[in-house]
Amino acid sequence: MRDRLLPWLVPAIITTTILPASSQVTIPITVTVSPGRAVLGDTLAIVVNAAEQPTVEVAGKALPVFSIGPQQWRAFVATTPLQTPGRRSLVVRSGNETRNLLLWVGDRSFPVQSIWLPPGKDSSGTDLEFDRVDAFKALVTPERLWQGAFRRPNSGPVTTPYGVRRYYNGVFAKDYFHRGLDYAGPKGSPVVAAQRGRVALVGRESQGFLIHGNTIGIDHGQGVLTIYLHLDQIRVQEGQMVEAGQVIGTVGNTGASTGPHLHWGLYVNGECVDPRSWLAQGWQ
Repeated sequence: MRDRLLPWLVPAIITTTILPASSQVTIPITVTVSPGRAVLGDTLAIVVNAAEQPTVEVAGKALPVFSIGPQQWRAFVATTPLQTPGRRSLVVRSGNETRNLLLWVGDRSFPVQSIWLPPGKDSSGTDLEFDRVDAFKALVTPERLWQGAFRRPNSGPVTTPYGVRRYYNGVFAKDYFHRGLDYAGPKGSPVVAAQRGRVALVGRESQGFLIHGNTIGIDHGQGVLTIYLHLDQIRVQEGQMVEAGQVIGTVGNTGASTGPHLHWGLYVNGECVDPRSWLAQGWQ
Protein backbone atom coordinates (compact mmCIF):
# COMPACT_ATOMS: atom_id res chain seq x y z
CA MET A 1 0.00 0.00 0.00
CA ARG A 2 1.26 3.45 -0.84
CA ASP A 3 0.65 6.00 1.84
CA ARG A 4 1.65 9.49 2.95
CA LEU A 5 2.21 10.69 -0.61
CA LEU A 6 4.28 13.85 -0.50
CA PRO A 7 4.47 16.74 -2.97
CA TRP A 8 6.84 15.42 -5.59
CA LEU A 9 8.66 17.85 -7.78
CA VAL A 10 9.14 21.57 -7.32
CA PRO A 11 8.52 22.51 -10.10
CA ALA A 12 7.55 19.64 -12.40
CA ILE A 13 8.66 21.44 -15.56
CA ILE A 14 11.29 24.16 -15.77
CA THR A 15 11.47 26.16 -19.02
CA THR A 16 14.32 28.62 -19.43
CA THR A 17 15.11 30.75 -22.44
CA ILE A 18 18.82 31.32 -22.98
CA LEU A 19 19.93 34.51 -24.76
CA PRO A 20 23.39 34.16 -26.30
CA ALA A 21 25.63 37.10 -27.09
CA SER A 22 23.93 37.49 -30.47
CA SER A 23 20.55 37.90 -28.68
CA GLN A 24 19.12 35.06 -30.77
CA VAL A 25 16.87 32.69 -28.82
CA THR A 26 18.10 29.09 -28.63
CA ILE A 27 16.03 25.98 -27.98
CA PRO A 28 14.52 26.26 -24.47
CA ILE A 29 15.88 23.98 -21.76
CA THR A 30 13.15 21.87 -20.18
CA VAL A 31 13.32 19.31 -17.39
CA THR A 32 10.47 16.86 -16.84
CA VAL A 33 10.25 14.08 -14.27
CA SER A 34 7.84 11.15 -14.13
CA PRO A 35 5.90 9.61 -12.44
CA GLY A 36 4.01 12.55 -11.02
CA ARG A 37 3.88 11.11 -7.49
CA ALA A 38 6.75 8.80 -6.63
CA VAL A 39 7.13 6.61 -3.56
CA LEU A 40 9.96 4.42 -2.33
CA GLY A 41 10.69 1.63 -4.80
CA ASP A 42 9.73 3.67 -7.86
CA THR A 43 11.91 4.43 -10.85
CA LEU A 44 11.89 8.11 -11.82
CA ALA A 45 12.75 9.20 -15.35
CA ILE A 46 14.33 12.63 -15.78
CA VAL A 47 14.06 13.90 -19.37
CA VAL A 48 16.04 16.98 -20.40
CA ASN A 49 15.62 18.95 -23.63
CA ALA A 50 18.69 21.06 -24.31
CA ALA A 51 21.06 22.07 -27.09
CA GLU A 52 23.99 20.29 -25.40
CA GLN A 53 24.20 17.00 -23.52
CA PRO A 54 23.43 17.69 -19.84
CA THR A 55 24.76 16.31 -16.60
CA VAL A 56 22.23 15.22 -13.97
CA GLU A 57 22.89 14.90 -10.24
CA VAL A 58 20.46 13.74 -7.56
CA ALA A 59 21.46 14.18 -3.91
CA GLY A 60 24.99 14.92 -5.08
CA LYS A 61 25.35 11.73 -7.12
CA ALA A 62 25.93 11.94 -10.87
CA LEU A 63 23.60 9.74 -12.92
CA PRO A 64 24.21 8.10 -16.30
CA VAL A 65 22.59 10.21 -19.04
CA PHE A 66 21.65 8.85 -22.47
CA SER A 67 20.35 10.41 -25.66
CA ILE A 68 16.77 9.40 -26.51
CA GLY A 69 16.18 11.78 -29.40
CA PRO A 70 17.41 14.96 -31.09
CA GLN A 71 18.51 17.33 -28.30
CA GLN A 72 16.76 15.13 -25.73
CA TRP A 73 18.34 13.09 -22.95
CA ARG A 74 17.14 10.82 -20.12
CA ALA A 75 18.45 9.72 -16.73
CA PHE A 76 16.88 7.25 -14.30
CA VAL A 77 16.61 7.72 -10.54
CA ALA A 78 16.26 4.44 -8.61
CA THR A 79 14.62 4.44 -5.16
CA THR A 80 14.45 1.55 -2.67
CA PRO A 81 12.79 0.70 0.68
CA LEU A 82 16.07 1.30 2.54
CA GLN A 83 16.23 4.95 1.47
CA THR A 84 14.74 7.87 3.39
CA PRO A 85 11.59 9.43 1.95
CA GLY A 86 11.36 13.17 1.41
CA ARG A 87 13.32 15.81 -0.43
CA ARG A 88 16.21 15.21 -2.83
CA SER A 89 18.20 17.84 -4.68
CA LEU A 90 18.19 17.67 -8.48
CA VAL A 91 20.87 19.58 -10.39
CA VAL A 92 20.85 19.70 -14.19
CA ARG A 93 23.69 21.37 -16.10
CA SER A 94 23.89 22.02 -19.84
CA GLY A 95 26.52 24.28 -21.32
CA ASN A 96 26.91 27.27 -19.04
CA GLU A 97 23.46 26.86 -17.49
CA THR A 98 22.61 25.18 -14.17
CA ARG A 99 19.13 24.33 -12.91
CA ASN A 100 18.54 23.55 -9.23
CA LEU A 101 15.31 21.70 -8.49
CA LEU A 102 13.81 19.54 -5.76
CA LEU A 103 12.49 15.99 -5.95
CA TRP A 104 10.09 14.60 -3.37
CA VAL A 105 9.70 10.86 -2.85
CA GLY A 106 6.84 9.68 -0.67
CA ASP A 107 6.99 7.03 2.03
CA ARG A 108 5.52 3.57 1.56
CA SER A 109 4.60 0.75 3.92
CA PHE A 110 6.18 -2.65 3.32
CA PRO A 111 4.96 -5.88 4.93
CA VAL A 112 7.11 -8.02 7.24
CA GLN A 113 7.45 -11.78 6.75
CA SER A 114 9.10 -14.66 8.64
CA ILE A 115 10.99 -17.26 6.63
CA TRP A 116 12.31 -20.52 8.02
CA LEU A 117 15.04 -22.12 5.93
CA PRO A 118 15.67 -25.84 6.53
CA PRO A 119 19.19 -27.20 7.08
CA GLY A 120 21.07 -27.17 3.82
CA LYS A 121 19.14 -24.14 2.57
CA ASP A 122 20.45 -21.68 5.15
CA SER A 123 23.88 -21.06 3.65
CA SER A 124 25.50 -17.64 4.05
CA GLY A 125 26.60 -17.80 0.43
CA THR A 126 29.99 -17.76 -1.25
CA ASP A 127 32.37 -15.01 -2.30
CA LEU A 128 32.13 -16.30 -5.85
CA GLU A 129 28.39 -15.74 -6.19
CA PHE A 130 28.41 -12.35 -4.48
CA ASP A 131 31.35 -11.11 -6.56
CA ARG A 132 29.76 -12.21 -9.81
CA VAL A 133 26.31 -10.86 -8.95
CA ASP A 134 27.79 -7.55 -7.77
CA ALA A 135 29.73 -7.22 -11.02
CA PHE A 136 26.54 -7.90 -12.96
CA LYS A 137 24.55 -5.28 -11.04
CA ALA A 138 27.23 -2.67 -11.79
CA LEU A 139 26.80 -2.94 -15.57
CA VAL A 140 25.86 0.26 -17.42
CA THR A 141 26.22 -0.38 -21.15
CA PRO A 142 25.40 2.41 -23.62
CA GLU A 143 22.92 0.79 -26.01
CA ARG A 144 19.23 0.53 -25.09
CA LEU A 145 18.16 -2.98 -26.07
CA TRP A 146 14.63 -3.06 -24.65
CA GLN A 147 11.53 -1.83 -26.48
CA GLY A 148 8.28 -1.04 -24.70
CA ALA A 149 6.89 -2.52 -21.51
CA PHE A 150 8.53 -5.53 -19.84
CA ARG A 151 6.78 -8.91 -19.76
CA ARG A 152 5.93 -11.22 -16.90
CA PRO A 153 8.73 -13.80 -16.74
CA ASN A 154 6.40 -16.60 -15.59
CA SER A 155 2.65 -17.23 -15.70
CA GLY A 156 2.34 -18.22 -12.03
CA PRO A 157 0.77 -15.97 -9.38
CA VAL A 158 2.90 -13.51 -7.43
CA THR A 159 3.35 -14.89 -3.92
CA THR A 160 5.81 -12.38 -2.47
CA PRO A 161 5.79 -8.74 -3.59
CA TYR A 162 8.68 -6.34 -3.84
CA GLY A 163 10.01 -4.68 -0.71
CA VAL A 164 8.97 -7.21 1.95
CA ARG A 165 11.13 -7.05 5.11
CA ARG A 166 12.02 -10.42 6.60
CA TYR A 167 12.99 -12.45 9.62
CA TYR A 168 15.17 -15.40 8.60
CA ASN A 169 14.98 -18.26 11.11
CA GLY A 170 13.83 -15.75 13.75
CA VAL A 171 16.50 -13.08 13.08
CA PHE A 172 15.46 -9.77 11.51
CA ALA A 173 17.48 -8.92 8.37
CA LYS A 174 18.06 -5.23 9.09
CA ASP A 175 19.54 -4.12 5.78
CA TYR A 176 17.48 -6.49 3.68
CA PHE A 177 14.35 -6.13 1.59
CA HIS A 178 12.83 -8.55 -0.92
CA ARG A 179 14.50 -7.47 -4.13
CA GLY A 180 11.94 -8.50 -6.68
CA LEU A 181 8.75 -10.49 -7.27
CA ASP A 182 8.26 -14.19 -6.53
CA TYR A 183 6.19 -16.20 -9.02
CA ALA A 184 4.84 -19.53 -7.75
CA GLY A 185 5.17 -21.43 -10.99
CA PRO A 186 5.42 -25.21 -10.76
CA LYS A 187 8.84 -26.80 -11.10
CA GLY A 188 9.78 -27.04 -14.76
CA SER A 189 7.41 -24.31 -15.94
CA PRO A 190 8.97 -21.93 -18.48
CA VAL A 191 10.80 -18.75 -17.52
CA VAL A 192 10.99 -16.16 -20.28
CA ALA A 193 13.13 -13.08 -20.85
CA ALA A 194 11.20 -10.02 -19.71
CA GLN A 195 12.68 -7.98 -22.54
CA ARG A 196 15.29 -8.03 -25.25
CA GLY A 197 18.85 -8.07 -23.94
CA ARG A 198 22.19 -9.80 -23.63
CA VAL A 199 22.78 -12.62 -21.15
CA ALA A 200 25.52 -11.19 -18.92
CA LEU A 201 25.42 -13.70 -16.05
CA VAL A 202 24.93 -17.44 -15.76
CA GLY A 203 25.59 -18.96 -12.35
CA ARG A 204 24.90 -22.45 -11.08
CA GLU A 205 24.32 -23.88 -7.64
CA SER A 206 26.96 -26.51 -8.37
CA GLN A 207 29.50 -23.70 -8.92
CA GLY A 208 28.82 -22.02 -5.56
CA PHE A 209 25.60 -20.03 -6.11
CA LEU A 210 24.27 -21.37 -2.80
CA ILE A 211 21.84 -18.48 -2.09
CA HIS A 212 20.82 -17.42 -5.59
CA GLY A 213 20.69 -20.95 -6.95
CA ASN A 214 20.78 -21.41 -10.69
CA THR A 215 20.80 -17.84 -11.96
CA ILE A 216 20.45 -15.85 -15.18
CA GLY A 217 21.14 -12.12 -15.49
CA ILE A 218 20.16 -10.12 -18.58
CA ASP A 219 21.59 -6.72 -19.51
CA HIS A 220 18.95 -4.60 -21.28
CA GLY A 221 21.30 -1.64 -21.66
CA GLN A 222 21.74 1.79 -20.06
CA GLY A 223 21.89 0.42 -16.52
CA VAL A 224 18.67 -1.64 -16.73
CA LEU A 225 19.08 -5.31 -15.75
CA THR A 226 16.85 -8.25 -14.86
CA ILE A 227 17.83 -11.30 -12.80
CA TYR A 228 16.15 -14.73 -12.52
CA LEU A 229 16.90 -16.89 -9.46
CA HIS A 230 16.31 -20.42 -8.09
CA LEU A 231 16.00 -21.91 -11.59
CA ASP A 232 15.95 -25.60 -12.38
CA GLN A 233 17.20 -25.60 -15.97
CA ILE A 234 19.25 -22.87 -17.67
CA ARG A 235 18.78 -22.74 -21.44
CA VAL A 236 21.02 -19.82 -22.42
CA GLN A 237 24.72 -18.99 -22.37
CA GLU A 238 26.61 -15.86 -21.35
CA GLY A 239 26.94 -13.43 -24.23
CA GLN A 240 23.80 -14.70 -25.97
CA MET A 241 21.21 -12.19 -27.21
CA VAL A 242 17.64 -13.01 -26.22
CA GLU A 243 14.29 -11.55 -27.28
CA ALA A 244 11.34 -10.58 -25.12
CA GLY A 245 9.29 -13.68 -24.34
CA GLN A 246 12.05 -16.15 -25.26
CA VAL A 247 12.32 -19.16 -22.93
CA ILE A 248 15.60 -18.90 -21.03
CA GLY A 249 15.08 -21.54 -18.30
CA THR A 250 12.60 -23.26 -16.03
CA VAL A 251 11.32 -22.71 -12.48
CA GLY A 252 13.20 -24.60 -9.79
CA ASN A 253 14.02 -24.81 -6.10
CA THR A 254 17.78 -24.24 -6.11
CA GLY A 255 19.65 -22.03 -3.65
CA ALA A 256 18.01 -20.51 -0.53
CA SER A 257 14.47 -21.43 -1.53
CA THR A 258 11.65 -23.01 0.49
CA GLY A 259 9.86 -24.37 -2.57
CA PRO A 260 9.69 -24.14 -6.37
CA HIS A 261 9.33 -20.53 -7.52
CA LEU A 262 10.94 -17.88 -9.66
CA HIS A 263 12.47 -14.82 -8.02
CA TRP A 264 12.60 -12.02 -10.60
CA GLY A 265 14.41 -8.75 -9.87
CA LEU A 266 14.90 -5.56 -11.88
CA TYR A 267 17.89 -3.28 -11.28
CA VAL A 268 18.43 0.32 -12.39
CA ASN A 269 21.90 1.83 -11.95
CA GLY A 270 22.76 -0.91 -9.45
CA GLU A 271 19.65 -0.46 -7.27
CA CYS A 272 16.77 -2.94 -7.12
CA VAL A 273 13.48 -1.16 -7.93
CA ASP A 274 9.88 -2.33 -7.95
CA PRO A 275 9.44 -4.09 -11.33
CA ARG A 276 5.71 -3.42 -11.53
CA SER A 277 6.00 -0.02 -13.20
CA TRP A 278 8.24 -1.58 -15.85
CA LEU A 279 5.53 -4.15 -16.54
CA ALA A 280 2.96 -1.38 -16.98
CA GLN A 281 4.87 0.98 -19.28
CA GLY A 282 7.85 1.18 -21.57
CA TRP A 283 10.36 3.79 -20.47
CA GLN A 284 12.30 5.52 -23.20
